[in-house]
Amino acid sequence: MPEPNTKRLKVIQWATGGVGKAAIEAVLNHPELELAGCWVHSAEKNGRDVGEILGREPLGVVANSNKDDVLALAADCVVYAPLIPDDDEVKTILRSGKNVVTPVGWVYPDRRDARVQAIEQACLDGGVTLHGSGLHPGGITEKFPLMISALSTAITHVRAEEFSDIRTYNAPDVVHHIMGFGATPEEAAQGPMAALLEGGFKSSVWMVADYLGFRDPTFASTQEVAVAAAPIDAGYLKIEPGRVAARRFRWQALVDGEPVITAAVNWLMGEQDLDPAWTFGERGERFELEVDGDPHLEVVVKGLQPDSIAEGLRRNPGVVATANHCVHAIPQTCAAEPGIKTYLDLPMIAGRPAPKLAGAVR
Repeated sequence: MPEPNTKRLKVIQWATGGVGKAAIEAVLNHPELELAGCWVHSAEKNGRDVGEILGREPLGVVANSNKDDVLALAADCVVYAPLIPDDDEVKTILRSGKNVVTPVGWVYPDRRDARVQAIEQACLDGGVTLHGSGLHPGGITEKFPLMISALSTAITHVRAEEFSDIRTYNAPDVVHHIMGFGATPEEAAQGPMAALLEGGFKSSVWMVADYLGFRDPTFASTQEVAVAAAPIDAGYLKIEPGRVAARRFRWQALVDGEPVITAAVNWLMGEQDLDPAWTFGERGERFELEVDGDPHLEVVVKGLQPDSIAEGLRRNPGVVATANHCVHAIPQTCAAEPGIKTYLDLPMIAGRPAPKLAGAVR
């Protein structure tokens, strides 16, 4: 029997928004990892103990807004979790000799793309690995459908779809200025959200289509909005009548004009006073995975949306799950050969027990 692995991998957290804070907690709970440093954007967080930023006891790790100082730290991996990725920043991290796991891209990159090639070259220059992870996209959309597809044959369509109440997402500036809630339908259609989402979801759709072996797929996407029929007060955002209060996006791979892969999101500011009168349906908030084949399979995932708005604003489980999925991939990412590695390249990624129940890692 092999000897237990006692060497802990040193991890730097890059940005401390909702995902970043949850990632730190996951690192602290993981028997193979230890927190070595933390980069923060704001001057208000600079110089503070990371435990204080999390609202817990001091950890003895100080947050720093100087990138050079953070990259000078001895560490094996960076959990890169800003709101929007910066290619140059990622390349600098990789060339510093640090592996990267991230929920903000590279789930299934097109290696013909010059930007992707530059990132991969930075991996090779630093002798390290980049792994894109997350939730939706980054798991629900491609990893889990591929897993359950093994139970079916003669597959004609695979669907992954989210139904979420966006009132629980505690990021007012993102919800309004990037996601377009509270804007006019025309403003929302021209905003950055569709392009930001398509970069991730298109990759997810291609991953499933490629791996299952569908013939010569083409890509299509659609978006719809519902507006407020009466004033909607989401607490952190008030939406006036006629302004965007719900959004639907669909990304599809088509063969012979028919969808074979579908990824979709349904984001609603609650179910009241919407025009059209969209709802979550009788199943409520959820993620759905469906494989049309022999047999027909459907999996409904609950627990990734909070039970109440107040709970979501305090600690959204979908955000926590996104961070956990990244952190649990760190040992496999650090052990991989240099380059960009997807779920298709890495071995099984799983969670870990509560620290009081954890045994030796083998």
